[in-house]
Amino acid sequence: MNRPELLAPAGDLEKLKMAIIYGADAVFLGGEAFGLRASSKNFSIDQIKEGLEFAHARGRKVYVTLNIIPHNEDFDGLPEYVKTLDEIGVDAVIVSDPGVLLVVKENAPDMEIHISTQANTTNHLSAKFWYNMGTKRIVLARELSINEIKEIIAKIPPELEIETFIHGAMCISYSGRCLLSNYMTGRDANRGECAQSCRWKYNLVEEKRPDEYYPIYEDEQGTFIMNSKDLCMIEHIPELINSGIASFKIEGRMKSPYYVATVVRAYRMAIDEYLTDPTNYKFNPKWSEEIKKASHRDHTTGFYFGKPSGNEQLYTSSSYIRTYDFLGVVLDYDSDTGIATVEQRNRIFADDEIEVFGPNKEHFNQLVEKMWDKDDKEIGVAPHAQQIIKIKMDKPVEAWDIIRKPREE
Repeated sequence: MNRPELLAPAGDLEKLKMAIIYGADAVFLGGEAFGLRASSKNFSIDQIKEGLEFAHARGRKVYVTLNIIPHNEDFDGLPEYVKTLDEIGVDAVIVSDPGVLLVVKENAPDMEIHISTQANTTNHLSAKFWYNMGTKRIVLARELSINEIKEIIAKIPPELEIETFIHGAMCISYSGRCLLSNYMTGRDANRGECAQSCRWKYNLVEEKRPDEYYPIYEDEQGTFIMNSKDLCMIEHIPELINSGIASFKIEGRMKSPYYVATVVRAYRMAIDEYLTDPTNYKFNPKWSEEIKKASHRDHTTGFYFGKPSGNEQLYTSSSYIRTYDFLGVVLDYDSDTGIATVEQRNRIFADDEIEVFGPNKEHFNQLVEKMWDKDDKEIGVAPHAQQIIKIKMDKPVEAWDIIRKPREE
């Protein structure tokens, strides 16, 4: 049976490590140039090296994005950068432009190349074209149904891998090629600087009445007319695996480490459960519940089962739903005393009811009866960002386990 790769976003080193610890087979990241997430922290060469060492030591892979739609000046420095990526052992680069592909082939002829979703690949002939240009994998456009994906897979060389997005934000423009941000703010989405203008609230103005604003209604539900729900395919793992897709991609390089860990962990559990016993596989609702404990919008299956209807849009708000707070990460645990050393991420109070979870294990509830600071002084609250504290745990925990708490209504 096809064992798909679970591919996770890595916006910085912590997110890279979190993704791998929580079950990703590979991560994708951007360097300090040539990628489509200019506002993400991104990686220096030294950070990419550290990420590679961490991933490769655990048998995982790292892919680097070179997927801008470049203008002439955007090629400055690219050949040298590609050579450096090759020298330090990057597993593949993700490109969308034939010119960038040419630069990669000339400067790192053995580098594995993946074609970005930005290339808008929607048919098997385009996939064959990219294959003949020396690419290993195609990240298909998000605007394809699962039947179209299966047909493409059936008609391409078996060596050519297909990757699709299975979770995360959906772009209102075709495969992310959008001019709205550039037109409204001067920030070019195709060169990494999207202002997410599609998430803004719009009104209609008549030319001769410039001070009169008329709300735009669609089904009389609101005015966020280009604001899509988030893609979520957690309930459809069997269909995805049996389609022959080689890599399942999660969107979200700008999301939090908590988001990455939560979503990767849920998909890891669902995929492993199906691969263990496909015949008796049954979807567990807890996986969806876990995903919803990270910040999210309402969910949709996108184009997988037909063209989206009006129900795939959010008309009333562009805000995320946040039902849980990310409180901290376990750094160490003393099994003799049952005390965990924790790096705080949001305020923690004595008497808080918290949840603790980690990779490949169920969460458990815990009452914070007592806390101490790093000098073993008892405290009632941990208010400082990334404060090091100690908490007595009822059950054993490990480094990289995460602490969270339901938000108060």
